Amino acid sequence: MHYIQGTDRFQLTFSSLDDFVDNDNPVRVIDAFINKLDLDLLGFGSKPPKQNQGLEQKPSNPIDGRPSFHPKTLLKLYFYGYFNGIRSSRRLERECMRNIEVRWLINGLTPNYHTIADFRKDNPKALKNCFKLYTTFLQDAGLIGSKTLAVDGSKFRASNSKKNNYSQSKIDRHLTYIEQKTEEYLQQLNQADDKELNEQEVNLIQEKLKYFQFNKINYELLQGKLKQSGETQISTTDPDSKALLVQGQVVEVSYNVQAAVDDKHNLVVATQVINKNDRNALHDIASEAKENLKTDGFTVLADKGYHNGREIQDCQNNGIQTIVAPNEIVNSNKFSLSRCFRENYRRLPGQ
Repeated sequence: MHYIQGTDRFQLTFSSLDDFVDNDNPVRVIDAFINKLDLDLLGFGSKPPKQNQGLEQKPSNPIDGRPSFHPKTLLKLYFYGYFNGIRSSRRLERECMRNIEVRWLINGLTPNYHTIADFRKDNPKALKNCFKLYTTFLQDAGLIGSKTLAVDGSKFRASNSKKNNYSQSKIDRHLTYIEQKTEEYLQQLNQADDKELNEQEVNLIQEKLKYFQFNKINYELLQGKLKQSGETQISTTDPDSKALLVQGQVVEVSYNVQAAVDDKHNLVVATQVINKNDRNALHDIASEAKENLKTDGFTVLADKGYHNGREIQDCQNNGIQTIVAPNEIVNSNKFSLSRCFRENYRRLPGQ
């Protein structure tokens, strides 16, 4: 039986990376766009190479050590990951070695995940400026209407469990519990002779006392950090995250990602990452959208989660028209208003 034969992997061929990427491949748009950018004006920078350490040799070149990657290389990789839903720096590192599009985009370079992660960590303002410039590019291309925008938020769970998120009331509960248990174990030690406890039982009680004393110190340190921060919560694993109401009565330690989307082609024109609920977020995200679009005003659509009189008034003062769904008034007794009216009517003089 005959089968389709592949190319011998040991056969020598003459080709280039460009031969494997089609002319209409979207990766070419990323390459062309970033090559036109002035990264110095946007605020991008790269870490200087490490100097050789040691007294026995003096570097002849003032810039000694391994050269760093060009910011454009890492920005292209960042854009590619964004457009293809690849967020992890470790996954991007693997794509650099196996993905022909990425190899074409960054000329076959293979930065490790530390370099990729540090680039995102060290250039938050520059990446935000790049997003604003890209929004201006879309606006000049006629892809953004700048008349009507929709605003909404999405909750993203942080790398922090609810167990490692603390408020003052939670710390107080733990400290109260520790005091109660400590008092109980101290009483047991005082009554050790009367209850005829053996040495092993006494040692176990003493170990528990040491455990609670150690925990008490940790909670007191957390309490001090919470007071210094001026916040209502503190997260030990992911310090910027907060416990937020996700849906109904479900609370998760997460971030609230706000997005403003233009209605013409459903393109995102502004984003924010906050650690509070939607109720106090409307004016900030609408103002950022206005700044990015450089327009005098527009209309913002939002759901009932954004219904806040102060936020709506701030938007109106900033020239932003708002259409926000009102909060529903939940009434357990649908006849309560009419019943109240009848009772007050009977109490009128002469009735």
